[in-house]
Amino acid sequence: MDEEYDVIVLGTGLKECILSGLLSVDGLKVLHMDRNDYYGGESTSLNLVQLWKRFKGSDKPPAELGSSRDYNVDMIPKFIMANGALVRVLIHTDVTKYLSFKAVDGSFVYNKGKVHKVPATDMEALKSPLMGIFEKRRARKFFIYVQDYKESDPKTHEGMDLTKVTTRELIAKYGLDDNTVDFIGHALALHRDDRYLDEPAVDTVKRMKLYAESLARFQGGSPYIYPLYGLGELPQAFARLSAVYGGTYMLNKPECKVEFDEEGKVCGVTSEGETAKCKKVVCDPSYLPSKVRKVGKVARAIAIMSHPIPNTSESHSVQIILPQKQLGRKSDMYLFCCSYTHNVAPKGKFIAFVSTEAETDNPENELKPGVSLLGPVDEIVYETYDRSEPVNECTLDNCFVSTSYDATTHFESTVDDVLNLYTKITGKVLDLNVDLSAASAAEE
Repeated sequence: MDEEYDVIVLGTGLKECILSGLLSVDGLKVLHMDRNDYYGGESTSLNLVQLWKRFKGSDKPPAELGSSRDYNVDMIPKFIMANGALVRVLIHTDVTKYLSFKAVDGSFVYNKGKVHKVPATDMEALKSPLMGIFEKRRARKFFIYVQDYKESDPKTHEGMDLTKVTTRELIAKYGLDDNTVDFIGHALALHRDDRYLDEPAVDTVKRMKLYAESLARFQGGSPYIYPLYGLGELPQAFARLSAVYGGTYMLNKPECKVEFDEEGKVCGVTSEGETAKCKKVVCDPSYLPSKVRKVGKVARAIAIMSHPIPNTSESHSVQIILPQKQLGRKSDMYLFCCSYTHNVAPKGKFIAFVSTEAETDNPENELKPGVSLLGPVDEIVYETYDRSEPVNECTLDNCFVSTSYDATTHFESTVDDVLNLYTKITGKVLDLNVDLSAASAAEE
């Protein structure tokens, strides 16, 4: 271990694995270590026995739940936007060859006490029960504007500079009511709160276009895809990639103490009495607690059920977003459901997650609006975990710390963090202009 590396990566969470893969492909000499004896860190997948140990302190789950090894329960469950940044990273690095994806059945939004399919195009807007007849016409006009909008073609801008016009101003031009704005902002553009209304509209329009383009990609009921056997496959696929390019992996390394020189710059990592030298360290917040601060916590419930979520057209995999306004909260709530059709549970079983940014210390009570949509559950467990973000100046200490995973059930914010870290580490922007059809080979 007493060698010198360009970068040492600590933790095999998804963000760290993507970065070690990207840096290895760039020709850097990478050592990747984890204190655990399994891949994935916070974003690992558990079988039923492991899940029971973690949440119930027992290794004897009820027999009627089926075989433990048929379960792959993701600890950070997130769907992947079909045309989004993560798919572009997968194609850019050719990791798609290690994975099989399957489209997600449904994308829904909670509105006035009911669950509705998210309308994503002008035609769907006309059919949606979310809006009255006049509102449908206004929404249709807005959707057509978004569909036709091209940043490089001013003719499509209708005289508005969306880098200056706020989302609120753009929406006012089309006269959309608050109810419509709510589902557009949260279920289509995937904003996590309402700050976007006073920010430049170009970001929201791009997010809506990404949703619609991703939806069109598979002609399915949602814009999302998800790997067979769950997300635990992703860190391992990037680990393989890193190994192909000469990266070294070591699991089950206790301590992993980061060493600094007299100037406060990182100079190596010590484990079991041996020190590996390095110029830079990349890690999750748990490896450098002195360089992060707590910024919030996530409350969540994990349920095992024997049926799909009611009112989702019998979807075997589905996301439901509950916008904050509908619940009188400061942040959105998310429902994620996946089943045996994605090989994450035995036949006939469904795994559902309800998650949100915690605003109280009582997850059970706080998650009620989401849990009540699930129908009868076989088993349910609750937990909260802290969210941290780095506070260090990485140009001074060469430590690049990722942000904790948030409550969202899609990957967009996670990939933004990875791409920002990549730029800080390498000084360059990752080129994600790839041929998206290359991923189709990995779909069923």
